Amino acid sequence: MLDLPEANALPEGLQRALAHCVTKVIFHRGADLRALDGACMDELLACATEMPGPGLLEALTALAGAAPSAPLSLLSPPMNEAMHASLVDVGIHAWGDVDKTEEFELAALQAQARARCRREAALRLELVQLRTQLDERKWVDRAKGLLMLGRGISEEEAFALLRRTSMHANLRLGEVSRSVVNAVQWAEAINRAGQLRMLSQRLARLAAQALAAVDTRSRGQRRQCAERVQDNLAFLAGLELGDEAAADLERTRAAWQSLSAAWTARITREAMAAIDAAAEALLASAEALTASLERASGRHALKIIGLCGRQRMLSERLAKEALLGQPGAPQMIATANEFESALLELENAPLTSPEIRELLANARDEWLRFARGVQGADTPQGRMMLVQSAEALVSTFDQLAARYEHSVQVIMS
Repeated sequence: MLDLPEANALPEGLQRALAHCVTKVIFHRGADLRALDGACMDELLACATEMPGPGLLEALTALAGAAPSAPLSLLSPPMNEAMHASLVDVGIHAWGDVDKTEEFELAALQAQARARCRREAALRLELVQLRTQLDERKWVDRAKGLLMLGRGISEEEAFALLRRTSMHANLRLGEVSRSVVNAVQWAEAINRAGQLRMLSQRLARLAAQALAAVDTRSRGQRRQCAERVQDNLAFLAGLELGDEAAADLERTRAAWQSLSAAWTARITREAMAAIDAAAEALLASAEALTASLERASGRHALKIIGLCGRQRMLSERLAKEALLGQPGAPQMIATANEFESALLELENAPLTSPEIRELLANARDEWLRFARGVQGADTPQGRMMLVQSAEALVSTFDQLAARYEHSVQVIMS
């Protein structure tokens, strides 16, 4: 068993004791650690014939780190008080005098090491459990706050909802709460990305208004749109996005810079064409960004936020096309059909509430007024009605998207 030459340097009594030891034994001389026995890796015994120094302490630190749940003992010449403290820091469970340890003493030393190792393992487990409970408490408090804010329910009702969901899903309360918080964050990200789609067409519509001399407030509205785009881009940039969404966000940022540069003080037909092309590029990149965020969220229910938010964009696009004199064009008919199809899907969606149903009814009524405005877009009064109706539609779907974003059904589904 003791087949290394260094083992002969050990005292005879210890050699006899080690002859019956099934523990993994390592021998130390200088900065070298060599195995004397490979019978068991669950327990380690280090034997040193020299006073432990930095080299041994470093080696023992590595051993303790590699096998934190294994009892680790040390036999060495007598040490001073500072060295005893160092051994505790390293993670040695028991140590003794190499010259005075025989079979009985070695068994007692190792029994002590095992007892201390078990105790440390129990304390580590308790610490992990306490940290887990504290972490879960934080997630539960955050989830309760979000549910209270989103639905106007009390703290007790929010906690009861989380607990019921936890029992139904057979998940820890902390896991459910973390999922709720993450769902809320994804919902806001998807809504904000969806707003960028709408804002691309809103800016194009404002340019079309200026070209058609409809509503002189378009300059101030353009400034507000630009601020809203910048705010949404900054919010999304502050999130921890995956590679796909981050790349889409960067393309969206570049498209916005192109649209901003295309805008001129005086809107001409040529300037309008450039603005519209840049707006379409921003729309395409924002569509890709919204889709990548929906995929990254892993939550199918959140797609309803993107669907609802897309209606804002379609409203602005239809208004832009009507102002540019395109009523009846195939593209405008396709856009109107897409809007109608999505509105029907939202009206038939199971994720709803009284507030959402009321807003959808308002959207349906406003959609009919919008259609009348499109039909009269060849007159100044008709164009003004069209612009006002588009504003109302966007506002309604803004409210709807916010309702879905904070809907308990959407968040908890």
